[in-house]
Amino acid sequence: MSNYNPEVTQKGNNIEICKVKHFKLKETLDCGQAFRWSEIDENTWVGIANNRRLVIGLNNGVITLYDCTMEEYERIWRKYFDIDRDYGAIIDIISKNEVLKKAAEQNYGIRILRQDKWETLCSFIISQNNNIPRIKGIIERLCEGFGDALEGGGYTFPSAEKIAELEPMDLAPIRSGFRARYIIDGARKFVTGGIDLKLIETADIDIARAELMKITGVGVKVADCTLLFGFNRIDALPKDVWIKRAIEQYFDGKFPECARGYEGIAQQYLFNYIRLQNT
Repeated sequence: MSNYNPEVTQKGNNIEICKVKHFKLKETLDCGQAFRWSEIDENTWVGIANNRRLVIGLNNGVITLYDCTMEEYERIWRKYFDIDRDYGAIIDIISKNEVLKKAAEQNYGIRILRQDKWETLCSFIISQNNNIPRIKGIIERLCEGFGDALEGGGYTFPSAEKIAELEPMDLAPIRSGFRARYIIDGARKFVTGGIDLKLIETADIDIARAELMKITGVGVKVADCTLLFGFNRIDALPKDVWIKRAIEQYFDGKFPECARGYEGIAQQYLFNYIRLQNT
């Protein structure tokens, strides 16, 4: 039986969370799964998610959500940071494979963020054939142009309903290029039932992926990233060039059976492991 039991308390205007071993800020917020977080200093980050701007710190094993109430924590951040998931137990399972064990030991601080479904879909459509600084720039221009201003700075991510009303030419100011019509098509299918969101959440991973790929311009990798980071399908396995190469090199072309059901989490450990091996 797991002894994982985070302690969450209100300390003045802040929320403090203790006993969450497998959480490092940079590894989680700057690993390519989310694009609206920025580092303030070594132990503090600021970002916008779910229409809320948050400053988060991690010092001596204590996570601090600044200017946050318990109600907001329960409504937004508990789920967003996947606080209830025991990553230690998952690491024990996938560590039956020696390579995954090394990858997890090196990168144990990564958590899978449970992000807004539409924001994740749109962000990974933008990510196609793109680098992270440019992805962040396009997303920020999208938010500035079509989102709502937030107290303390920044803008909300525009709703799918708002984007669905636009035409590709309306997105010219964000400089997203060919991706503009994909963004519009994604928004329209998202709000009109052109894709079945419930099916994506619950169906076999191949069926869920195919449903997302009904959107113009959404291929396998964008679909898998959306499944993992937006729909919390931790059985999704996004494969970029690095991961494909690693699967061939380390696993003879087949992802380890011990990671079944946790492929997305194992993939994040593996991706960082490979990246650090090659830098």
